[in-house]
Amino acid sequence: MKKAIIIVMVLCVSIMYSQKKKNGTVYIEHPAIDVVDAMEKADIAGDVEKLATLLADDFRSRNGTTLNKNAKGTNKEDFLKWTENRKKWVSYLSLAPHGEAYPDAIEYKDGKVWVQTWNYMKGVHDKTGVKIEMPVHSLYRLNDDHKIELAIYYNYPIGKDIRKAFSTRTNGTIYNEHETINKVRRMMAAFENMDLEKAYSYFDEKAQFNSLEMGIDESKSLDEIKEAHAAFFKNFEIASIDVVGYPDALEYEIGGGGLTVQSWWNFQLIRKSDKKKLTMPAMYTHDFNDDGKISRSIGYFSTKVLDSK
Repeated sequence: MKKAIIIVMVLCVSIMYSQKKKNGTVYIEHPAIDVVDAMEKADIAGDVEKLATLLADDFRSRNGTTLNKNAKGTNKEDFLKWTENRKKWVSYLSLAPHGEAYPDAIEYKDGKVWVQTWNYMKGVHDKTGVKIEMPVHSLYRLNDDHKIELAIYYNYPIGKDIRKAFSTRTNGTIYNEHETINKVRRMMAAFENMDLEKAYSYFDEKAQFNSLEMGIDESKSLDEIKEAHAAFFKNFEIASIDVVGYPDALEYEIGGGGLTVQSWWNFQLIRKSDKKKLTMPAMYTHDFNDDGKISRSIGYFSTKVLDSK
């Protein structure tokens, strides 16, 4: 039995190794990499004359993510026009290796040489202000004259965002009177009058609280915010909480909808240690869930004012 198992293992190993078949060589240094590097630099710089010398006459560029089976790609003439025009409407354009990535040159047995690169592109579209920042994976095939005859690009279709930015569209409705606004006003009034049980009743039990003074990924739970408030009330008395302007209720269409109330306030405070009167301006956004409870609160304020002398 033991002998049979050994034989089977040997056969399995033999099968695995027999499935390997070399079809070319991968190079970290190769003249083709130099050609592609020069091509990418000329393309980003908008150097059409230099770029033209590096592309074959029958050059084609293709979108590697298109679902169009009949797409013929872009020919050399149109590609050069694209490069020339892009320089006119994109600022701060740059292309650099993505992290620790580096290009590879692959010489296949059929004689074809390919270069693959992993880069990161940055720029800003002048007209719309859309930020161009994305990884780009590219494949280039060279002909026998060391010219690039095919380029295949895999990247986020940033052009879609740019095209959308040329149009004007709405994203919901703004209300200056709404039941959610009433709830925020009642909640603030409850805090002003230290009716804390009522004030906290407007929040969902799983509500999250953020502020400018927290880290990007940091938040507090309802219980944690109650503890923070308790520490605050030991040192400060609320004289009044006064609305500035008027709150807005925003009912968004994009992103799944939902209601958000944004409001502006002046907290009139008295520091208990020295009876000094302080004013702390604050802006809040309160997101409401389907149950009409506040599911998230973000505060835009600075507590540095509380240390004023």
